[in-house]
Amino acid sequence: MDPSFQRQRQLVEQYPDNEMARFSLGKALYDAGQFAEARDQFRVALAKKPEWMAVHILTGRCELSLGDRSAARAAFERARDLAIAQHHEGPLAEMEQALSEL
Repeated sequence: MDPSFQRQRQLVEQYPDNEMARFSLGKALYDAGQFAEARDQFRVALAKKPEWMAVHILTGRCELSLGDRSAARAAFERARDLAIAQHHEGPLAEMEQALSEL
């Protein structure tokens, strides 16, 4: 196993309530194609920081990769709403495109 990947797991074990540690592990899992486990880590991070738009986007991508189009749509809609509220034009366009393709 990649040492940095293992390091992310150790950080989560050491700081289970730290949303950044959860995000980092989730992103490493996502990049490795382990979408179910990545989604679970992202959900924990979002429970602590629900306005984290990028994590909603990644959660939606995980759901889509796992075949749950309904859950992906919900995550992308939330990310779109946050992009509007936070004035992020790039992610807004990305979410509009993703939603139109669902």
